[in-house]
Amino acid sequence: MFDSVLVANRGEIAVRVFATLRRLGVRSVAVHTAADDASPHARAADEAVRVPSYLDIDAVIEAAHVTGAQAVHPGYGFLAENTAFARACADAGLVFVGPPASAIEAMGDKIRAKQTVAAAGVPVVPGRNEPGLTDDELAAAALEVGLPVLIKPSAGGGGKGMRLVREASELPDAIASARREARSSFGDDTLLAERFVENPRHIEIQVFADGHGNAVHLGERECSLQRRHQKIIEEAPSPLLDAAARERMGAAAVAAAKAVGYSGAGTVEYIVSADRPGEFFFMEMNTRLQVEHPVTELVTGLDLVELQLRVAAGEPLPFGQDDVALTGHSVEARVYAEDPARGFLPTGGSVLALSEPSGEHVRVDSGLAEGTEIGGSYDPMLAKVIVWGATRAEALARLDRALADYTLLGVPTNVAFLRALLAHPEVAEGRLDTGLVERHLDALTPAAPVPGEALAAAALERMDALETGDPDPWAIPDGWRPGAPAWTPWIITPSGGEPVEVRVQGRAPSARVAVADADPVDASLRRDGSTLRLTYAGRTLSFAAARDGDTLWLGREGRTWALTEHVRAESGGGAAVAGDGVLRSPMPGTVLAVKVAEGDTVTEGQPLVVVEAMKMEHTVTAPIAGVVAQLPARAGAQVALDAVLAVIEEG
Repeated sequence: MFDSVLVANRGEIAVRVFATLRRLGVRSVAVHTAADDASPHARAADEAVRVPSYLDIDAVIEAAHVTGAQAVHPGYGFLAENTAFARACADAGLVFVGPPASAIEAMGDKIRAKQTVAAAGVPVVPGRNEPGLTDDELAAAALEVGLPVLIKPSAGGGGKGMRLVREASELPDAIASARREARSSFGDDTLLAERFVENPRHIEIQVFADGHGNAVHLGERECSLQRRHQKIIEEAPSPLLDAAARERMGAAAVAAAKAVGYSGAGTVEYIVSADRPGEFFFMEMNTRLQVEHPVTELVTGLDLVELQLRVAAGEPLPFGQDDVALTGHSVEARVYAEDPARGFLPTGGSVLALSEPSGEHVRVDSGLAEGTEIGGSYDPMLAKVIVWGATRAEALARLDRALADYTLLGVPTNVAFLRALLAHPEVAEGRLDTGLVERHLDALTPAAPVPGEALAAAALERMDALETGDPDPWAIPDGWRPGAPAWTPWIITPSGGEPVEVRVQGRAPSARVAVADADPVDASLRRDGSTLRLTYAGRTLSFAAARDGDTLWLGREGRTWALTEHVRAESGGGAAVAGDGVLRSPMPGTVLAVKVAEGDTVTEGQPLVVVEAMKMEHTVTAPIAGVVAQLPARAGAQVALDAVLAVIEEG
């Protein structure tokens, strides 16, 4: 075993690898950029070295030499499947904790990979994958394969450049746009055509091989719950497969690994029709540790990172195929910095409060801490919540409870969406396919208003914060008047929503609260550390709470609300106070373009500002017709979520 290992990655995967290194007594080294100086992953290692970029191969190798690291673990993403990096490590005398560069290269090109595994007897999706096909040849190949057909890039992954074509007339435009996106994303516009499998399920097999000719599979993972080809929830084993199907798919995956001289951890991904589960087709092989590897760990009892390290150190696998057993069921949910209510736009901000679930059979892989800044430079995945249960139903229920206990304030996340997805009847019954989320998206992302209880808690918290402690009734902020307390109105504006007037009469323990047009109810609030306990109309509810200036963040049961004291009102009419000509940024990011100037006359819906984050552009349009009265937005400037970009006055 190595004495010292450098992890060439960041966030939750770096922290997860460090945990195994610590358990094995191996010294750990982190690399980090200037923006990640205080990040949890940099603090979790025994030593940390600043590098200009996580993609700077020379800087990473120099950091390994300076710190005396003997091996480099690439995690996933960044340099994990970079053949140049694997070769550079070998040239520098460092052990790359992964497969040989030749295997990465063979499986990194989808066309070559399909040809290689097909020669080894692994089923592949019917299609045409010769390199160098012209647009006309590709269109002819698509018709030959049979519609519907998937046009996809040979290089890259993550669903970028993929086009589903159901009609022959759609082929020219689909091919042209796929080439453009492939060229932009991967620097390679080579395309292939393959049959589109209806009602597809995404099932992958975890394989492991050593340098002594041994190779095994560790069962499958079901990854069919996806959005835009990005996985959301994964589980092991799949509710679709029986033991015989698992063995056939596993044997084919092992054959694919052996075909390229593989060693280390790898994943062979298959497409399987939900209607014909006996058929499976090779899609691609990921030559690294997968994001969803924890579900395999929980059902096999194996530490995959430890196995990676031991195989990289030259040890043989300590078990054979007959020793692998799957026990119980495991499910993982990915927590993303994104806002489902805004079309899953990436979010960001500072982690004001964090409480991650724990307990028996609950695991959280996370790279977060209070104070962590979430920006738009990296992948929006923040953490993974993983559970184990004796049965699938038990695991799903445990995961739902764990997500209800997950609290992150300061950064909008998809946790409430994950709970809604787990509760969907088709998910509970195991009737999955890769289109399920898109088909039911409206039901999974309802336009849910902020509950009155949360708005009442925000108003009472503000009243409590203004208490002076002076017994003089004229000195307290409750609108006291001779004879009876008056009503104190507050305007509370939810993030991305309309302002709501909340009126408070008196103060705890005898306050009354009226939210919007609702009748007044008895209410009181008390603070217990970072928790607010609200009694409202006879019910007592608890909220996690954190304040950021005029904004109060509240969290409960996996939902969060950012509630801003917009204006201290003297009377009603809260909705009018805020106006509706304020243009706010829908996500944290960089202003790419400002298309107007102050004083310009604009029409409703006219594009005004373009904001970019995580390589996603979003055009913000005028909410009303009028004149640009204020224009804080500047091209090249960084903006926060809900930052004011422009103010339009009706004219």
